[in-house]
Amino acid sequence: MQLALTLADRAAAEGEVPVGAVLVLNDAVIGEGWNRPIGTHDATAHAEIQALRDAGQRLGNYRLPGTTLYVTLEPCVMCAGAIIHARVGEVVFGAADPKAGACGSLFDILPSDGRFNHRTGCRGSILADACGEALRGFFRARRRRQTIPTIDK
Repeated sequence: MQLALTLADRAAAEGEVPVGAVLVLNDAVIGEGWNRPIGTHDATAHAEIQALRDAGQRLGNYRLPGTTLYVTLEPCVMCAGAIIHARVGEVVFGAADPKAGACGSLFDILPSDGRFNHRTGCRGSILADACGEALRGFFRARRRRQTIPTIDK
């Protein structure tokens, strides 16, 4: 999760919402990602998707069974779908996302929905304070920048 937090910092440095993701297989990092939808003009460029793409390219396969995805924010519905299709074994997330989370906060796609042919384990609140503070700090700074009064001459 520490590496995912470092990647979240990279997203923030690029002006993106600070979310980072790391995909691990047998204790080795096989994929990394950070939020990039603004910079890439791609609504699907969430950290989780970026990590899945990176791993798929490295391994030459979009199926990633037996892997664990560490992500600083609870995955959304789009990312949960990609995680299921990639056959990720488990998702470990930091901060819960009550507005869009798909691991129990708003939706219960991972792991409860048994209608899919693959089930992905999910557990949260790992370094939740640090992950949540990265997000709160980013949005606090953004609000401050938006409310700075300007003087018209």
